[in-house]
Amino acid sequence: MSALRSSDFRHRTLAIIMGGGQGTRLFPLTRERAKPAVPLAGKYRLVDIPISNCINSGIFRIYLLTQFNSASLHRHISQSYKFDHFGNGFVELLAAEQTMASSTWYQGTADAVRKNLLHFQNTDFQYALILSGDQLYQMDFQKVIEAHAESSADLTIATLPVIERDASALGILQVNGERRITRFVEKPKDPAVLQSLKLDRASYGTLGIQSDTDLYLASMGIYVFNREVLFELLNNNLTDFGKHIIPGAIEQKRVYSHVYQGYWEDIGTIRSFWDANLDQTSNIPKFNFFDPPVFTRPRFLPASKINGAAIDHAVISDGCIISDARIQHSVIGIRSVINEGAFLSHTFMMGADFYDSPARRNRPENCGIPVGVGRGTRIERAIVDKNVRIGEGCILSPVGKPEEVDHPLYYVRDGILVIPKGAVIPDNTVI
Repeated sequence: MSALRSSDFRHRTLAIIMGGGQGTRLFPLTRERAKPAVPLAGKYRLVDIPISNCINSGIFRIYLLTQFNSASLHRHISQSYKFDHFGNGFVELLAAEQTMASSTWYQGTADAVRKNLLHFQNTDFQYALILSGDQLYQMDFQKVIEAHAESSADLTIATLPVIERDASALGILQVNGERRITRFVEKPKDPAVLQSLKLDRASYGTLGIQSDTDLYLASMGIYVFNREVLFELLNNNLTDFGKHIIPGAIEQKRVYSHVYQGYWEDIGTIRSFWDANLDQTSNIPKFNFFDPPVFTRPRFLPASKINGAAIDHAVISDGCIISDARIQHSVIGIRSVINEGAFLSHTFMMGADFYDSPARRNRPENCGIPVGVGRGTRIERAIVDKNVRIGEGCILSPVGKPEEVDHPLYYVRDGILVIPKGAVIPDNTVI
């Protein structure tokens, strides 16, 4: 396909990122922020992933639909993505709002898009690219759109080959020899139904799959709609793409699969979030933040300062001060301060939104404890949210605790200790 035609596809595409979900499975990280605004890998936010994928694919017209706890998400977007005034690129937020036609919040993914159709109708586009705001992956959307156009599809669904263990938690598709989708089952639990959805190994070559394992084709929640098809399929009261719109579209429209075989993670739980972040400390992480680049807010922080620390397999973000501490297999977020004798193992410390001051530290609610980790404190298998104050001589670990715990100072989810945003942990606390 010619470069001109590829460029034309990109310029005729409108990206719509779903960012309105409550994110209950990521609580308490979503207690004060929208799920797409949750910090990632030390200096990013989850929403930076789909936006960066769009930018790296040459798609610069992006709407982000928001609803719950959206203030920090709005602030991040406004401070991060500013395009050329002489171009037509934008990242625009569309928050749930009351109108003459509707006074309710988004009832699902399809309902969120439907309630914003007026905004989309005023934009000139041929293809609508609908994305999730909480997935970790790198994809060239140009290839998806080209495949969509070449197959004369009404709707194309990006799909991922998965093993049986993962299939029951995802929407599973069946395709014919032309990659046209013939069947869709949302989260199949019945073993007989699941067995009937297994990919025919004879189709692996056609689909470009190289494997000797039984596989299923899972929806990634990434869709390309033709403009008029999107408007037509949303001309009803159905609320969700996966549960309602897609099954009906398969019967009425030309719906095709685009098979993706790279790294993809749906960051839906505390454990999957912790795993994805800690994987960045591996020699070769599964997700590559280096190339193509992942974009985020430019903060202009100083380089991190390390004063005699022992660091083994760690990611250290900008503006940190680490003094004679030990850090193992941990991600250290922006502006983190870790004092002498502290030990962090398998921990994601998100850092801080500010550098502390004596006046702020000595407010009654902060008990004189500075932001960061105090001397001699030990933290293991944990997520430490932003602006946390941890005193000296503390021991913080989920070991020996139930999988789920709610406590005034902390939470345990999926066996991972979570210290919530802005928490104050007194000296010598043992958790």
